Amino acid sequence: MKPTVKKVVLAYSGGLDTSIIVPWLKQHYGNPEVVCYCCNIGQDDELTGLEEKALKSGASKCYVEDLREEFVSNYLFPLLQSGAVYERIYLLGTSVARPLIAKRQAEIAVLEGADALAHGCTGKGNDQVRFELTYTVFAPNMLVIAPWREWDIRSREDALDYAAEHNVPVSASLKSIYSRDRNIWHMSHEGGILEDPWNEPEEDMYTLSTAPEQAPDTPEYVEIGFEQGIPVSVDGQRLGPVKLLSLLNDLGAKHGVGRIDLVENRLVGMKSHGVYETPGGTILRAAHQGIEQLALDRDTLHYKDVIAQRYAEVVYYGQWFTPLREALQAFISVTQRNVTGVARIKLYKGNAYLVGRKAEKTLYNPDIASFTMSQSYNQKDAEGFIKIFGLPMKVQALVDGK
Repeated sequence: MKPTVKKVVLAYSGGLDTSIIVPWLKQHYGNPEVVCYCCNIGQDDELTGLEEKALKSGASKCYVEDLREEFVSNYLFPLLQSGAVYERIYLLGTSVARPLIAKRQAEIAVLEGADALAHGCTGKGNDQVRFELTYTVFAPNMLVIAPWREWDIRSREDALDYAAEHNVPVSASLKSIYSRDRNIWHMSHEGGILEDPWNEPEEDMYTLSTAPEQAPDTPEYVEIGFEQGIPVSVDGQRLGPVKLLSLLNDLGAKHGVGRIDLVENRLVGMKSHGVYETPGGTILRAAHQGIEQLALDRDTLHYKDVIAQRYAEVVYYGQWFTPLREALQAFISVTQRNVTGVARIKLYKGNAYLVGRKAEKTLYNPDIASFTMSQSYNQKDAEGFIKIFGLPMKVQALVDGK
């Protein structure tokens, strides 16, 4: 027996899954009032007509909030500073967005006096964990309803049939069967022919970026300015976070930058195949690394790479609102104190090449690094250093009888 719910706040995207959840909740949980919640974090035209669609699906109300500034400033830029990448190439576009959405959804539920939260995440995915861990922090005693773990719908075909049966307006079809997630950082694609990782993605699947083969034949250069690890300007023009990222998205997409194809290890134990487009984020990552090359000493840079690996896992696992993430962020913030400067990126045929960098507090000293003899470095000093540094190897060789 399912409990009777008076009011439930649903994380709503307007897509197939969340659209059919509205009548499903009313059908199976005692006809509760369903309040839909959606935040604008850069979905663009996906938000068109969203409120009308929610109401037609049976919702009593639909919140649509613009959280782009908060998303970029408080989530994406700290992620950029960390250097975190999951499993070598994934820039965590979906992972980093979920904590913000779930946090605000839970806050709305409290304000609405709701007694339940609902989401459209499947029982096979990572997002269910990300949403529910965040609910635990901001609405720890509220009932959580996850229809995909309860209902008899087992495929997108079943979902489309249910939508038709209940007159739910949806845009998905069997012809366009990909499951997508979009925000100002990226676009993800799953399902369809991608369920066989041998298949090359169809070109018409991509929605943000130009095919590298069709990108301009002439390279384009862009200079990105940073202050303490935060991007603040493009080609000398100071821009707010949303405008800056949007501009770089357009530039990167024009040149086919930021496409990746990944078979990743999900938190729930299975592998999945996804394709991601992250044009602006890819440019920013290359530029940020360029400034760090100059501003960070060797030991800090190397240990920061170790931290970045753990940070990526924390974000991927939905643990944004944890003491560990806050502690890692504190370390990262210290490393960014001197990451102020400008990086020059060359965009060409799907690539973002770092071709120049300068920093206000650079540790690069041309006089020391130059092959030309100088008074700043005595090459004879290297002899004693090598002997001391290699002493353990020498002792081991003597022990081994070499």
